Amino acid sequence: MTTHLDNNKRRDNTMLPNKLAHWLTASGSLTALLENKAGQPLRVVRTFEGFKPLNLTQKKQIGLTGQALNRPLMAWVREVLLYGDDATPWIAAQSIFPQKSLQGNAKRLKHLKNTPIGYVLFKRQTKLPNTRTITNTTEGWQRQTLYHWQGRPILIAETFLQAFENTL
Repeated sequence: MTTHLDNNKRRDNTMLPNKLAHWLTASGSLTALLENKAGQPLRVVRTFEGFKPLNLTQKKQIGLTGQALNRPLMAWVREVLLYGDDATPWIAAQSIFPQKSLQGNAKRLKHLKNTPIGYVLFKRQTKLPNTRTITNTTEGWQRQTLYHWQGRPILIAETFLQAFENTL
């Protein structure tokens, strides 16, 4: 089941679980919402960080078309677990920054370390232009959001793990 969202407007919300619908469709910083729920800053544990080639699906998700889909494209990939108020992760997240997106001020995205990405993306504005897809995966409900930050594409996938659902 996939629900496509453009500018955070749901086309079909009939299959979204009621208790997660708000979290899956929230605009703005998910980091801020999770920290509010936890009553403390999120703890970020990196599970992978480095350059990887994008696969065909990822290239399409960041908006490439035509011949660009056939060319190799490297991206900085950051995979993290986000912990709320206990020892069990709430969210598994993957951020994809195409190399062309890592120019100017965006270079700092390669050096986030254990800083939640929401601190950077939503520092100056509460909403960013985006397109979102929601999918029910084997790990949990996932929202994939293509943000346009400073005119650059950034793809972020956030999977809501069972431990988070148990807190609702």
